[in-house]
Amino acid sequence: MSQHASRLGGLRGRSHIPFGAPSHQRLRRIPRRPRRIAMLSVHTSPLHQPGTGDAGGMNVYIVELARRLAAIDIEVEIFTRATTAVLPPAVELAPGVLVRHVDAGPYEGLAKEDLPAQLCAFTHGVMQAWAGHRPGHYDLVHSHYWLSGHVGWLAAERWGVPLVHAMHTMAKVKNAALAAGDTPEPAARVIGEQQIVRAADRLIANTTEEAEELVRHYEAARELVAVVHPGVNLDRFRPADGRAAARARLGLPADALIPLFAGRIQPLKAPDILLHAVAHLLEEDPSLRERMVVPVVGGPSGSGMAKPEGLHKLAARLGICDVVRFRPPCAQDELADWYRAASVLVMPSYSESFGLVAIEAQACGTPVVAASVGGLPVAVRDGVSGTLIDGHDPADYARALRPFVQDPGRVDRMGAAAARHAESFGWDTAAAATAEVYTEAMRERRRLRSAHG
Repeated sequence: MSQHASRLGGLRGRSHIPFGAPSHQRLRRIPRRPRRIAMLSVHTSPLHQPGTGDAGGMNVYIVELARRLAAIDIEVEIFTRATTAVLPPAVELAPGVLVRHVDAGPYEGLAKEDLPAQLCAFTHGVMQAWAGHRPGHYDLVHSHYWLSGHVGWLAAERWGVPLVHAMHTMAKVKNAALAAGDTPEPAARVIGEQQIVRAADRLIANTTEEAEELVRHYEAARELVAVVHPGVNLDRFRPADGRAAARARLGLPADALIPLFAGRIQPLKAPDILLHAVAHLLEEDPSLRERMVVPVVGGPSGSGMAKPEGLHKLAARLGICDVVRFRPPCAQDELADWYRAASVLVMPSYSESFGLVAIEAQACGTPVVAASVGGLPVAVRDGVSGTLIDGHDPADYARALRPFVQDPGRVDRMGAAAARHAESFGWDTAAAATAEVYTEAMRERRRLRSAHG
């Protein structure tokens, strides 16, 4: 039995899924929730625009989770690397949520792959902030992504508090499902993730499949993994005044078929598959060219930065430039309009830890056609709120889109079901479940401390 497996019992009555907890153990007296936590996001700031650079679903996750934790009286201080001199050292994101900018390397010109060399400097900045407070200022550390996990590991040990870690993505999982020509994650990341899994008091997984991957690929102790589904901001992402009004605001044809891609443009997200699928549809039915618009909303990211114009050139080679509209990343309120305006969201990703974009689109009343990978089978109810596809053959995606051409009413029927499905993914539920994970980690830390005198 692993060291981790021997130090945790199970709990009943939790709002998160107790992935590996023994069912026979009884609930001990639960201590108070944490008063204040240090949340770490080294490589991307919650203030960054999702869809640009390394900003994506994780940014949305951190912002929404922090807001909801603050609403239940858990203060959150988010430490992130400073990437501009314009912003002050600390910015209030919301009442009870503070973003701290840590100087670690130059503001510009550092790729995510360069950041491991700056972890010492980042840790120093976190420790400096902590040194200015009274002992016990932070009750717990919650780190996001493996880079943050290494800082969190040291900070939690130094402060004598639990470390809760969320992977968001895993190198071994990504490397097992690489897009053609994509760059594999380095061995240093794999090793770093293995170290964090051993060091963390608790691991939060988005889905049961992700929890299984932690056990299978990283030998995580089942008892330490909690499954907490991410949420969606149902106040922002909702059907609102409907598809026609959204299309009018965005200057889109009222009666067009509009398959949408929204997200970072990189091989992992596979927007090229959508373009190939559209070319298939147009070859089969050239008349579609007069009533189809294909928005691609997002900017180059990650390995996609190596060929930032690659998708534009692909559209030209396929002869579909007249139907494809490239749009830069946009604010969340405008993104909600793109979701509402679309006939269907297309997510052909090779890997997704959850797929927040799919839930956001469905909450706006838009069905989803997605790859059956990662958390997407949880995010999308196959045959009800959308269609899941095994593999990444563009012809399969064309076949999944064809019924929306043949039966225009399908958009509204599946869209209504999609909105109902998304209602179960509120951030309040996710925050409450996360707070329970925190409380359990604190309880176990206190138990171990008492056992050792």
